[in-house]
Amino acid sequence: MSEPIRITVNEARQKVTSGQALLVCAYDDADKFKKNHLEGALSFSELLSKLTALDKSREIIFYCA
Repeated sequence: MSEPIRITVNEARQKVTSGQALLVCAYDDADKFKKNHLEGALSFSELLSKLTALDKSREIIFYCA
């Protein structure tokens, strides 16, 4: 498996606000998501529930704190 590509906060913000990417909290724990939630981010469980309906051309940006 390859290493994840790291991007800056500004790059992530631009991609998410332009609709090019989804922002996803990498924690699969509701309490951690509440504590580390960023505006516009999906929880990991939300991502999994929407996986089949997602636009495959959109990038997914995972974050953790």
